[in-house]
Amino acid sequence: MPRFDDRGLIGAIVQDGQSGEVLMFAFMNAEALDATVSTGLAHFWSRSRGKLWQKGETSDNVLHVDAILCDCDQDALVLKVRAAGPACHTGERSCFYRQLDDGGLKRIA
Repeated sequence: MPRFDDRGLIGAIVQDGQSGEVLMFAFMNAEALDATVSTGLAHFWSRSRGKLWQKGETSDNVLHVDAILCDCDQDALVLKVRAAGPACHTGERSCFYRQLDDGGLKRIA
């Protein structure tokens, strides 16, 4: 089973199940993981708001979870998903749309 850290959290990488593109990173607690497993929709723990949230609960850009992988140390997850819209709250398909370049961030295509 996944091993949560001393704050009760585990990192979750969200990846497009077809293309392999990394869409986002978030934290999950046991409640978020249970909700994800039971509903098939990605749920996470918001550290800033201190509450459970379902991705897309206000935007309808939900993440349908097809598989949850756990790494060898059991301290990180990969969620293989089908995204119903952009994964990033900025409206970008992926949260990883910038590259560190010459000490700054540069938008990538």
